[in-house]
Amino acid sequence: MVKLNKLMSNSRASEVYSAANRMILEFKTGDWSTETKLTSIFNEIEPLNISLEKAINQEKAISDLEVKDEIRDGLVQNIYYTIKGFLHSPLASFKNAAEAVDAIFSRYGLEIINQSYSVESGFVKSMLSEFSGAEIQTSIDALPGLRDLINSLITAQTDFETARVAYDKASASDKSKESATEIKKQVLASVNDKLVAYLKIMSIMDESTYGILADTVSKIIDDNNEQVKKRRKKPTAELNTNN
Repeated sequence: MVKLNKLMSNSRASEVYSAANRMILEFKTGDWSTETKLTSIFNEIEPLNISLEKAINQEKAISDLEVKDEIRDGLVQNIYYTIKGFLHSPLASFKNAAEAVDAIFSRYGLEIINQSYSVESGFVKSMLSEFSGAEIQTSIDALPGLRDLINSLITAQTDFETARVAYDKASASDKSKESATEIKKQVLASVNDKLVAYLKIMSIMDESTYGILADTVSKIIDDNNEQVKKRRKKPTAELNTNN
């Protein structure tokens, strides 16, 4: 008799999605057309799991967007402080070059990093366009490190725009306002309270029919739970190593 455990509730949303998806794929390898109860359970799990995948993708896209924006903000700040530092240089060559560059930067100001994503993008692209003008190149090159910062900002802006496209796609494909955590709980409930409970009974009553599916589901759950347990033990192991 197969021992069926439940998916651990502290599994990550991505882990629950992966486990449930493997169960769905295994279910679809068999012919369960006459098994209405089991079919109805998977008909409940599958759309929930699709929603979970979309929510995970959307939250990942949001996280990626925030990271890209932080990188962009940091570079704008570094450009600002670099220019301000050279403005106070005792060397006329540095000071004059900094004044020429600052004449452009000051039209936008450090405050652009506090604007909305779209507004900041507009300002950054406009500022970079001005920094690409032929007349300012000598001044930029006269300030050590500034050229690299500007080039890095160009890359960061491109990366941000790519992340924004990914976020917009994820948002457009998922009209649900439920978080991945909320949907994960629903998938867990369907798997643990319905699928596992049903397979426990049916694998005893008719092992020849349900045994393989129950065994596969059991292995999927045990593999997932083992990963969760390993993750929980890791901080302790790292702490002991550091002592």
